[in-house]
Formats: sequence, structure tokens, C-alpha cells
Amino acid sequence: MQQSQGRLVGRTALITGGGEGIGRGMARRMAAEGASIIIADWQADLGERTAQALRDDFGVQSLAVATDVRERDQVLGAIDAGVARFGAIDILVNNAWGGSQPARLEAKTEAVMAGGLQMALWPAFWAMQALFPQMRDRGWGRIINMCSLNGVNAHLYSAEYNVSKEALRALTRTAAREWARHGITANVICPGAASAAYERFVSMSPDNAATVAKAVPMGWVGDPERDIGPVAVFLASDDSRYMTGNTLFVDGGGHINGVPWEPQLDE
Repeated sequence: MQQSQGRLVGRTALITGGGEGIGRGMARRMAAEGASIIIADWQADLGERTAQALRDDFGVQSLAVATDVRERDQVLGAIDAGVARFGAIDILVNNAWGGSQPARLEAKTEAVMAGGLQMALWPAFWAMQALFPQMRDRGWGRIINMCSLNGVNAHLYSAEYNVSKEALRALTRTAAREWARHGITANVICPGAASAAYERFVSMSPDNAATVAKAVPMGWVGDPERDIGPVAVFLASDDSRYMTGNTLFVDGGGHINGVPWEPQLDE
């Protein structure tokens, strides 16, 4: 049964990397508020399973589109598919990331650095540009870009990730300033939650989970659906209509301590 109540009823959200982890958590909370959801994920099976779960659990419309966000044509194709299905896209969540290999700055290559931008900055730029005309014409739009404490605090050995996420924050602030007059808001979430990358990290050693949690003043790592999802819903709704260009740290206070744990290098 289609949702008839909720803060996002009548809205459609496109979430990149929405098949698992934080992306899935945000998708579920937005669906719970009545939004139609487009899952753009390179893992077609995960995307389809998440989309089906949204239909089953919340009675909303959902669509999965296999999307490698490093490819501009695929990003635009996901947007076209969403517009064809739902008529418009009101909410854009740029969340996808493919991971990085720890290495010292002096060992990073130009190709590695460019790869970071290709994964985090350019896909958001392409999607934001593509959706701007329809958001402008309707006088309403919400852009949520997922960045990272790693970039803010210069986490060790992940230069391409840090740089790409900080570039995305700058892009967000620029869009916030230039597009505010059109009723479009653009904000950043820096999450501290059990992302897909976090799950892979803790699976490497039973000590890793405790190491990460120890850096969080609240003493635990957030849940994507329960802790990050509600903040994404707030930014996607009319409740945040007077808020743009902000970075929200949703990390149990982790940004106070920084990122004290050190990745293992293959040396």
C-alpha cells in the first residue's frame, strides 16, 4: 500500500550507492516518510534487493538502476530512468564511494588521486548539473552530499579520499550560494556509522571495531538507518527549508577527537 502520510510524500529521491550501508539506511528512512526511491548502485543485485525491500516494507515505489558513478553517461542514465518512471527527481543524495588503498602521500600517483575525484566529486557534479534545471523550474530541490571526517581532519594515508571529499564540500557550498534563490538547498553530512567500508574493516580483525568505537565520545558506532537516516530525512524535507551550505557531523562526537586510528600500510 502506498504511503499516504510522511514528510516526504510526493517526493522522489535518487541515492547513489544506495544498495548497502549508509545509502541503504537513508533510503529506508526516506521511504518510511513516503518518498519514492531510486537506488543507483553499481552492484545491481544489491540495488534490486534494496528496492524490493522498500516496496515490501514501506509500500512505496522504488527503482534500482545499475550505475557505475565513475561513468558520466551512467549517472545521467540513472537520472533519465528516474524521471521517466516518476516524472521528476526532487532529492539528490550523492553517497557512492568505492574505497581506497592506504599509502603515504609521497607514494600516491596522479592516477590514484584522479580516481578519487572520479568517484566522489565528478559524479556529484554531473548529477547536480543535470538536475538543476528541473529543480529550478519547480522552485524546490534538496541536495545532500555525503562527505567525511577523514577529509576534515586529514586522515592518514588516504589522500585521494580526503581531497575528493573536501572538494565535494566546496562544491556543496558553492551550489548552496548560487542556487539558494531558486529554492534549492545543498548540505553535507559527515557520518560516523557502520558503512559498507566500516563493515569490511572490522571484518579484518575483531579489534578493529573496538578501535573505531574508542574514538567516539559516545562509545559506539552509529547505525545507518537509525542514526544517519533521520538527519537525511530532515535535510530532504521542508523542515530544513532555511538551512543550506552546512556540514552536519553525525558521528557521536567523533569529530571532536578526530580520527586517531591509523590504517595498516602494506610496506
